[in-house]
Amino acid sequence: MNLHTPLRGKTAFAMALCAAACSQFSSAQVAPPVILQIDLTNNVVYFQDTTDVSKYATDPNVTTPTAIPRNFYRVEGIADIVAVNGQPLKGTYANSVAAFVLRTAPTPGQGISDTVRQAVGVITFEFLRSDGTPIGTIVTSGLPAGDAPPGSPTAAAGGNFAITGGTGAFLGARGQMSVAAAAPGVVTQRNASITEDPANRQRNGGGTVRWIAHVIPMARPEVTMLSSGPAITHSSDFSLVTVAKPAAQGEILSLFATGLGPVTARVDPGQPFPSSPLAAVNAPVQVTVNGKAAEVIAAVGYPGAADAYQVNFRVPPDTARGPATIQVTAAWVSGAPVSIPVQERP
Repeated sequence: MNLHTPLRGKTAFAMALCAAACSQFSSAQVAPPVILQIDLTNNVVYFQDTTDVSKYATDPNVTTPTAIPRNFYRVEGIADIVAVNGQPLKGTYANSVAAFVLRTAPTPGQGISDTVRQAVGVITFEFLRSDGTPIGTIVTSGLPAGDAPPGSPTAAAGGNFAITGGTGAFLGARGQMSVAAAAPGVVTQRNASITEDPANRQRNGGGTVRWIAHVIPMARPEVTMLSSGPAITHSSDFSLVTVAKPAAQGEILSLFATGLGPVTARVDPGQPFPSSPLAAVNAPVQVTVNGKAAEVIAAVGYPGAADAYQVNFRVPPDTARGPATIQVTAAWVSGAPVSIPVQERP
């Protein structure tokens, strides 16, 4: 991981950077909401269709549920997370619900109520980067089926779930979730007996489904602001990007920010990041220049700081000359944009 010279030694600029980061973090406001489209595959729902626990998870074959009660039974679901907002990644979806079939005009065995719902349950989404690096979890609790909650994203079609918390990059998150409308002919889940061995779930296959998460994170990434402007430097000599010394097309810059979340090194909350080895940010980090994705070379916790990070990125070679808008994103949560000057490559 090459972060160039800025991480070597303490300078007056570095001390000012850490002070600014601490001040910025302490005065941070609640982050604005973000919408996540979470895509699942191999989605299998296991129905508790027998009371003989010795048969649970023993059948290696594809099964179908039998003898399902009219109401008040248990269902467990497992699926693989394959993408968030179109970005490929890994992870696990785990769903545990109790059936409470509720109808405004019930048939025998269904519960009469003012709402139409199918169950009540808890769902956990655990996200990993494609290389297996943990990102964090989102935990939800609520009511499957029926209408989406009022105020939810327009892509939400059904289910009323509250985001009750999260871990890692989603520590303290709040919000709401629902299932997106399925495309015509798409099966959102495969129903199986509780006797089916879940070790064969990926081989046996299952349904596909998209969840829509309306997330209100505890904080968002922010480029650190100094009195002279955003803390973005020329990576070659650690000097600030200014009108007098603008960035060049294709140049590698170092951006300093707060709020990028956990790092690969186990660092206690509030403690400074180590200098060796450098602590890479767990969450996917993206930088855009005038809305175009830039190559992110590295994103690490700044050594000696508790919530300051260095992100090295390359200005896209085709960036237009003049003011350029820079925006940093971590775990699909975007910070406020800042502006730097860009000149043509000499």
